[in-house]
Amino acid sequence: MRFDQVLAKLLPEYSRSRLQAWIAAGQVSLNGGSAAAKQKVWGGEQIAVVEQTHPEQLAYAPEDIPLDIVYEDDALLVINKPVGLVVHPGSGNWQGTLLNALLHYAPQLDGVPRAGIVHRLDKDTSGLLVVAKTLIAQTALVRQLQARSVKREYLALVWGEVRHAGRVDQPIGRHPAQRVKMAVVESGKPAVTHYQVEAGFPSCTLLRCRLETGRTHQIRVHMAYLGHPLVGDSLYLHGPRKCIAPLRELLHGFPRQALHASRLALVHPLNGEQMEWHVPLPADMQLLLRQIREALHEPD
Repeated sequence: MRFDQVLAKLLPEYSRSRLQAWIAAGQVSLNGGSAAAKQKVWGGEQIAVVEQTHPEQLAYAPEDIPLDIVYEDDALLVINKPVGLVVHPGSGNWQGTLLNALLHYAPQLDGVPRAGIVHRLDKDTSGLLVVAKTLIAQTALVRQLQARSVKREYLALVWGEVRHAGRVDQPIGRHPAQRVKMAVVESGKPAVTHYQVEAGFPSCTLLRCRLETGRTHQIRVHMAYLGHPLVGDSLYLHGPRKCIAPLRELLHGFPRQALHASRLALVHPLNGEQMEWHVPLPADMQLLLRQIREALHEPD
């Protein structure tokens, strides 16, 4: 019989197409060597199938991924998350996440739900993120987040010229037509963002945004709602933006949303002490601002 036919009889719980794919991928051996699906077998051969693991089963596997640790004690771990690092495993990102890195760095986090993660940053957003090292600390931090007492500030470079500080109080929920997006919708959850101008330029503005709530994509959605989407935000930026010639290539060429969590303040879950951390802009945003000033002939 053909090798794939025999394999289908031996492993009837798997489809023949899947077994053929395993053979093609070299995950099935015949007498210790590779084999083709059409190859004839006669009986008495030794067949070995590599155990198949769904990627989701690897989601909580420790991985040696470097962490930029800003602060650590027995209860807390404060991380400066780099651009490109996914916080929690999910569809399409079952490995290589902050959670995998945390389980490698502190194996005891295996006993804390979500490895101690209590809030998230988008993959392409950099900056401060707190992790609870114990269940008691995690419970206390979640309660602070629910009470809106955790202070989180972001630096965001947005399109257009924002003249004054302001506040956006608009509910955010899943976009009714595009499920990968969030949007301002009446049925959404309450969301409040405060913003003030840090630096103004022709065609763009550096804002300091303070979150009162923590909805998914909150700053990105609220700024787009105001007509000032984030520079580099491919999800919420629609069509070309008006831009002066010296900055056009710089702003249109920035490869990710220009958003950085720069300040985090909270009450320590064990001793009640008020704690606060600051981290500077990542290198790519620092370079972009420097290039903007150079293009405009402004001093740093």
